[in-house]
Formats: sequence, C-alpha cells, structure tokens
Amino acid sequence: MKILKKYSWELTLFILLIIEILGFGVINPRLLDINVLLNSTSDFIYIGMLALPLTLIIVSGGMDISFGSVVGLCAITLGVLFKLEFPLIIAIFVTFLVGIICGVINASLIIYTQVNPLVITLGTMYLFGGGALLLSGFAGATGYEGIGGFPDVLLDFANQKIWIIPTPIIYFLIITFLFWLLMHRTRIGRTTFLIGQNIRVSKYSAMPINQTLFTIYPLIGLVSAFVAILLVSYFGSARSDLGSSLLMPALTAVVLGGANIYGGSGSVIGTAVASLLIGYLQQGLQMIGISNEISSALSGALLIIVLIGKSFNSNKSIFTDFIKKKLI
Repeated sequence: MKILKKYSWELTLFILLIIEILGFGVINPRLLDINVLLNSTSDFIYIGMLALPLTLIIVSGGMDISFGSVVGLCAITLGVLFKLEFPLIIAIFVTFLVGIICGVINASLIIYTQVNPLVITLGTMYLFGGGALLLSGFAGATGYEGIGGFPDVLLDFANQKIWIIPTPIIYFLIITFLFWLLMHRTRIGRTTFLIGQNIRVSKYSAMPINQTLFTIYPLIGLVSAFVAILLVSYFGSARSDLGSSLLMPALTAVVLGGANIYGGSGSVIGTAVASLLIGYLQQGLQMIGISNEISSALSGALLIIVLIGKSFNSNKSIFTDFIKKKLI
C-alpha cells in the first residue's frame, strides 16, 4: 500500500497512457499493432531522454531552456568533424565534450552571477544556437539536408532492433534507470531535493550546492550530446536545427510527471511515463489526421493546464491549513 501511495501519480499517468493508446486505437487500429507502437517511439523517445536530466534541474529549483540548442550544436559538431575526416570515435568523443562544456558554462554563469537560471539559459540558448549556425556556415551545411554520408556503424546506432524493440527504447530505459538511481540513491540526488526545497537552509547546512549544480547541468549537456548522436544516426544527417522542437515537449513531460516548477519535488519515473504520454499523444493525433501544428499547440495547452492545476492545488492546501489552524 505504501508503494501504491508513493507512486500514485505515476500509476495515474500509466493508466492514462493505456487509455490514450486504446482510444487512438479505436479510431485508427494501426496504433494497436505492437510493431507500429514500438517503431513510432523512435520519433519522440528523445524527448524523454532530455526530460530526465531536466527533472533534476527543475527539482533543484533551477531551469535550463538551452538544451535544444546544445543538441543542434553537438549534432553539427559531429558532422563538421566527420567532414574534416576525423576518426568517428574522436568526433563522437569531442561531441560529448562539447555537450559537457555547455553544461559547465550554464552552471558557472548561474553560480557566479547569481542571475536567475531561466535568464542565463535563455542567453546561452542563443549563444549555443548561434555557434551551431556558424559551424553550419563553415561546413557549407546551411540547407535542410545538412551533412550526410556517415558510415553504417553510426547509422545503425539508432535504427537497429533487439528482438522487436528498437534500440532507442533500450537506451531510454537504461537512462531512466540511471537517473532514478542518481535521484533516489545518491547524495547528489538528496542534495538536489534539499536545494530545491530551501537553498538558504542548504547553505547554512554546508550542503555541496556548487558541486551538485556542477553535476546536474553538465549531465543534461551530456545527454544532449547523446541525443544529438542518436538524431544524426536516425535522420542520417547532421543539422544545426535538430533540437529546435524538443524544448516544450520535454518541459511539459517534466511538469506533467510531477515536478514542482519552483523546485523541491519531482519524479524520474513520472517524467518517463509522461514523456510516453506526450509522445503517443502527438503520434496518435498525427495518425488520425491532425496536423503537427495543432498537436504542438495541444502540448502547450497541456503544460498550461497542468501548471494551473498544480497552482490551484497548492493554494487550496495553504487555505486548508490556514482554516485548520484557525479552528484549533
């Protein structure tokens, strides 16, 4: 019973996910085909991968809206290095290094300037995005096709299956498990929660605040680099705009998954399930003939509704506590 109570929201999301798939399946039975269902995840599973490290950042009371630009920067970095005939293993290593450096830049600016993380990462979003465009121009890859001609060993990375399960789903499950361990079984995870609940108390308690921020922000940079490699593999080309559409769905997944936008609470499992819920919502709408623009608008509306609902519940709880105190 304790486990059910602890994960009640996650179970609710899972039930909604099943209802959603069955509902779309009634309209278009193809969605109930297990192969179609699994293969369609390759179009959106990257949202979930990015939402997992973003969960830690939001739980800490921070924010990062630059990761979409980091994905584009890492993707075009991989393409440019490959075009310059660097060995693929070196190009991949540098791509991961670029992602981590972007995270370190964000963490450094947030810690040492004490400026709101939303403002900092808004600036770095344009900084990293501009860097990606400069690299694209340098490589002559400003068009839609980008840089192609990658070897099969890279192209197979996101386009293989283990039995009937596409490899991106396997990667997503592994990343989910690792972030669950980090958030709930390590000191970094516990500190992340405490920072989000009350950063002033955390400072007076000698919590390793800077060390924690220098861990979680580079982590989203690391995952962004991994997603960039997957997207290059999946599409067969490296472009600077590969991460441009990932921000809002990932942020929605984190909030829908149970994270408090002001910090202090959140759930990796909830984020993972919410990512699937949002992804299959978009896929289901497209499969019944709804345009991408409308499905994107619905994702934004879902984020607003969840935020309003959480704010209402929070205010209701404060009001209830106030009434109880008065009655006592």
